[in-house]
Amino acid sequence: MDPIKNQIAAIDPFEPGTEPDGQEALHRMLSGSTMYSDAKPLRGVPSLEDRRRRKARIAGGLLLGAAAVTAGVLVAANFGQVSSTPAPAVTMETSTPSPTVSVTAAPTPTPSATPSASTTPEPAQVPTPTVPAVATTLPVVPPVQAPALKTFTFPDGHLSFAYPSDWTVKTGQGAYLTEETKAGAVNATIMDSSGAEVAFVASGSYGGGTGGWVRRTVLDKAVVPGLTDSSGRATEFGFASDIILPHTSQGLPTPTESWSESSAYYFMDVRIAGEFKDGEMGSGPPLVMTPSLFMTARVLFDYEKQPTFATPAAAKAWMGTEQYAQLKEMLMSLSYK
Repeated sequence: MDPIKNQIAAIDPFEPGTEPDGQEALHRMLSGSTMYSDAKPLRGVPSLEDRRRRKARIAGGLLLGAAAVTAGVLVAANFGQVSSTPAPAVTMETSTPSPTVSVTAAPTPTPSATPSASTTPEPAQVPTPTVPAVATTLPVVPPVQAPALKTFTFPDGHLSFAYPSDWTVKTGQGAYLTEETKAGAVNATIMDSSGAEVAFVASGSYGGGTGGWVRRTVLDKAVVPGLTDSSGRATEFGFASDIILPHTSQGLPTPTESWSESSAYYFMDVRIAGEFKDGEMGSGPPLVMTPSLFMTARVLFDYEKQPTFATPAAAKAWMGTEQYAQLKEMLMSLSYK
């Protein structure tokens, strides 16, 4: 059927589903005038407005389809490499905004989809296990026993000192003036465990020695608690060195610039408090006047080897040895009753 016939058929004034009476229709056509109007819309013929709406719906559907494809590509790109381990279930709240479609003469849709939902689950809180306290029993370490000491007392019963038990004391007659002082005049030489003479303590009627002008350097000193002189002055143990100052022909000391460490004389003994100090002074003898006799106590160095220590550093190093501690303890134990 051609298009003209279709249009004529479309404007048939009769309602569909009714069978027209031909005789009656012919009679009406011949006996009266019939008016036709195009006010009633044509059946089956879409209007221009319907066509525009239909085009708008098609364009909107195409735009939504393109947006869905683009969003799918972006989401797949964000997933990265596929892992065989399933990810933990995550509940996400998403909102899908209603798209607004604008149709123009030449539409160019540029959809943009940016997923913002985070898929990283928060770490689970692992409870800290409670470890019961375990009672530990530490081994009992016995206290370090100090070396056993012996005490040597002079024959008159006044002067005494302590020394290590594996050392020995050799005695001899000391200088005396009267028979009354003879018993107390004793020289005591102390020998260590190897038999070497290491110290000397003497009590007698007199003592002597030479002295001179020196520059003294004190390395160690301490008050001897059990010993005072006859006037009540305290005594001190000390370890020091003297550098002897040469004298001029007039008997005056030469300038200190001429002193040399190579001439240092090291000594370790007991003296009246105040003699162990740094500076220039007279050397003085190591004598202490007790109420009954004179006393001298000193460590025996090898005086044929001078200086006894090659350097001050070597002397300080010797102070950290056991021998130094034993000799110091012996001199500090001197007591007069």
